[in-house]
Amino acid sequence: MRAAIIALGLALLAQPAQAAAIDGRALGLIWVIPFAGVLLSIALLPVLAAGFWHHHYGKVAAFWGAAFLLPFAAAFGPAVAGAEVAFVLVQEYLPFIILLLALYTTGGGVLLKGTLVGTPATNTAILAVGTVLASVMGTTGASMLLIRPMLRANAGRRRKVHSFVFFIFLVSNIGGSLTPIGDPPLYLGFLKGVSFFWPTVHLFWPFLLCSVVLLAIYYALDSWLYAKEGPLPAPAAREPLRIEGWVNVALIGVVVLGVLLQGVWKPGDVRVLGEVVGIERLVAMGIFLGVTAASLALTPAVLREANGFAWGAMAEVAKLFAAIFLCMGPVLAILKAGPEGAAAGLVALTSDAAGQPIPWVYFWMTGGLSSFLDNAPTYLVFFNLAGGEPGYLMTQGAATLAAISAGAVFMGANSYIGNAPNFMVKAIVEENGVRMPSFFGYVAWAALFLLPLFVLATLIFFV
Repeated sequence: MRAAIIALGLALLAQPAQAAAIDGRALGLIWVIPFAGVLLSIALLPVLAAGFWHHHYGKVAAFWGAAFLLPFAAAFGPAVAGAEVAFVLVQEYLPFIILLLALYTTGGGVLLKGTLVGTPATNTAILAVGTVLASVMGTTGASMLLIRPMLRANAGRRRKVHSFVFFIFLVSNIGGSLTPIGDPPLYLGFLKGVSFFWPTVHLFWPFLLCSVVLLAIYYALDSWLYAKEGPLPAPAAREPLRIEGWVNVALIGVVVLGVLLQGVWKPGDVRVLGEVVGIERLVAMGIFLGVTAASLALTPAVLREANGFAWGAMAEVAKLFAAIFLCMGPVLAILKAGPEGAAAGLVALTSDAAGQPIPWVYFWMTGGLSSFLDNAPTYLVFFNLAGGEPGYLMTQGAATLAAISAGAVFMGANSYIGNAPNFMVKAIVEENGVRMPSFFGYVAWAALFLLPLFVLATLIFFV
């Protein structure tokens, strides 16, 4: 995989320049069908045809990508279709997936060893630590670091599925709301010009409310279930907690520096496939690929084996997100067209009679779509719908941008397809013999515990 990504990056830099843009005013809602198709496939096929999906999800993703691209090329010409592919690849997909790859690889190379007993206090502490770490090392990195210790701690528990559900709520989603390194939507916003620490300032209180309430609910629920089981048998010998793979901790720090670099260093632009790209972004992508290679070279194989590290979850995310980002193109263009586009009715709902944005509508629209579409491209949809100008959105439009950011990050927890780490955690837990809820079963958990909390957050922060 690493070699394929490096080769793809070199191929991009060698291509001749070509530029075009989709005019959203010229697109009807029929162009949304491939996007809806790939997302419905992700939601339904693992439930209705699990064996087929497991072996052919890449082909399904490629089918929906072709279902958009071939008719689009026929309708608007190969040049416009090629330019759209270049835009998605250079501006959105590669920066996103290369950062995710670096965090996945380094997070999977850090091993927390020692005796952990899955008491309510221990489990809540793991969730709390993971929630804080998610904004430092990304929801992917924090999830990969702590999901296996969580599994080991609860190996003797009969009632433990709730622990992994709340793990997805907190570590894989809400915990990543304070920095661009934390969650893909905020990283995409950073690439669009949102300041690095803007989410830290404007999302801190919503983050704190949701985190504290969920941790308190979890502790009460786990205490009740733990009491029904009785105390776990004491381990024969306690091994002190320690971390192995410190080189990967250092490499995660390099990833953070690579993200920060893009906000403070602006050496100029170059053209890649006709797209204007900042040199700092290309350098950062090179750093992330270098970190991935260094992690693979410097981490002992035995450590990754002890961590249960595998590439399956990363490969699934890479293939599915490629189709999502490609098929998302016309949706973004239609929304960007505003009142002149086919989504004029949706646009109208986001503003009041005076034309002012309504933050709580943005929170729930962004969150509602993030629950089932994937929160990273959904963030871009509503970022553009709100004007797409970071300077304005960070100041006069701060309430709107906070609502969009919180909706995308928080409500990515509402389903397995809302955020990339959700997939990964589910896959790892099931690889260890724990049966996770079905797609709709997990949605029921989210409806019970998350939706009332988000209503409370709306009333406090977005009305």
